[in-house]
Amino acid sequence: MNRSPDVVIIGSGMGGATLAAALAPTGAEIVILERGEQIPDDAPARDPDRIYKNSAFRSDETWLDGQGKRFSPGNYYNVGGNSKFYGAVLLRYRRQDFQAMEHEGGISPAWPFPYETLAPYYAAAETLYQVRGDVTSDATEPTHDGPYPFPPVPDEPAIAAVRERLVKAGVRPFTLPLGVDIDTWLSHGADGWDGYPDIRSGKMDAETCGLAAALSHDNVMLVTGARVTGLETEAGGRRIARVSYDKDGETVTLTPRFVALAAGAVQSAALLLRNGLANSSDQVGRNFMNHNASALIAYDPRFVNDSTYQKTFGINDWYLSDGHNGSPLGNVQLLGRVVPKILKANVPSLPMAACRHISRHAVDLYAISEDLPDPESRVVVKGDDIQLIWRRSNMVAHHRLVEKTKKTLKAAGFPIVLSRLFDGRVPSHQCGTARIGSDPKTAVLDPDCRSFDHDNLFVADASALPTSAAVNPALTVAALAMKAADAMRKELGA
Repeated sequence: MNRSPDVVIIGSGMGGATLAAALAPTGAEIVILERGEQIPDDAPARDPDRIYKNSAFRSDETWLDGQGKRFSPGNYYNVGGNSKFYGAVLLRYRRQDFQAMEHEGGISPAWPFPYETLAPYYAAAETLYQVRGDVTSDATEPTHDGPYPFPPVPDEPAIAAVRERLVKAGVRPFTLPLGVDIDTWLSHGADGWDGYPDIRSGKMDAETCGLAAALSHDNVMLVTGARVTGLETEAGGRRIARVSYDKDGETVTLTPRFVALAAGAVQSAALLLRNGLANSSDQVGRNFMNHNASALIAYDPRFVNDSTYQKTFGINDWYLSDGHNGSPLGNVQLLGRVVPKILKANVPSLPMAACRHISRHAVDLYAISEDLPDPESRVVVKGDDIQLIWRRSNMVAHHRLVEKTKKTLKAAGFPIVLSRLFDGRVPSHQCGTARIGSDPKTAVLDPDCRSFDHDNLFVADASALPTSAAVNPALTVAALAMKAADAMRKELGA
């Protein structure tokens, strides 16, 4: 391996893989450093007990919470990052998400550019991740220059019936844009994809799309089991000169032209903090956001849910307003099917017979509300430990969203609707710890995701997001990575 590549990318998740895919055609020599390994192609990858009960794929690392108590953050470290387990919902932020918006809990600040600036990168990301959807089905959908690359994943009959019941209850379900080749996915087994690791079998994630595209070029190399330990600047401090990582007991040092962090919102921030980099604004690690999220189960003994994957529509009726010209509440979407073993793993005291009955007669949903940026909500490094001080915000809006959803489901004929709020042990789209902006005094990165402090350092993951919005962030992370690639490409001479 050349120890002086053009680009070193740290992390192979949605941001890192997309950046590599965008840069690969330039011919630049690219090295991707991934601390994890590839998930093996075996049957247990679709075993709910192994995934949900035994947490077989999650890291065993612990962090400190705001009170200094240890907890397991539930992150994944493997080729493809957390996207291997994601629900493959690839929504654009709404146009209004790029503007300052007043919420129940405060102001969500404006981005340094409007939606239209990112729109072409969204389109490119939708092509790379082979999105299936219908651009006309959601009234809040921002303008597109054309249709999605593929038609939508169809509702199963039971889910089509739920959609119809919700329409009669007064809401407008829309078709989720999904990165799933459903025929290929189901050919490998009758399971949903939400929460299950994709074994290169139909879910369009960072490995199956981004990395596959990048690694089809001879100038791109993926190094697994590589834990980055150091980033050092040259004498003047304006450029990152060396990247060091440990692999198999050996320390390797690279001297690239460009460095891109894509290790995730917490780990990228921790790496910058440990190395004293990119922090003239004192904003590295700050403004940590994690969606306020709840799971809901709507039960009707007359309803038979014989669906396999379920996750095909959402509700944005309360995304921009509470429905009465009040503040925004958020997004609701179907979860992947909560089969009996998943329900049992989450409620161990519930007899399996009850789990089977509930699963057969219920539909499962996910409610998301925006978490607002707060400088005191932050990642801190304490020696070898990471401390995550998460200050939830906008919870009044989230509770209202959950209650409106419950009321609507009951009006749709589901007499019992239960909900559970996700806590810090369930990652719900962590972001914001190295945000983009136009002012180096208040932001870590410029609008191209380049460090204000270091000319050759980029951050291409959810750290860069200045707001969390209330939709799944994967597509926005990919679009920002493509925007960053454009800036790098100009200096690579391509």
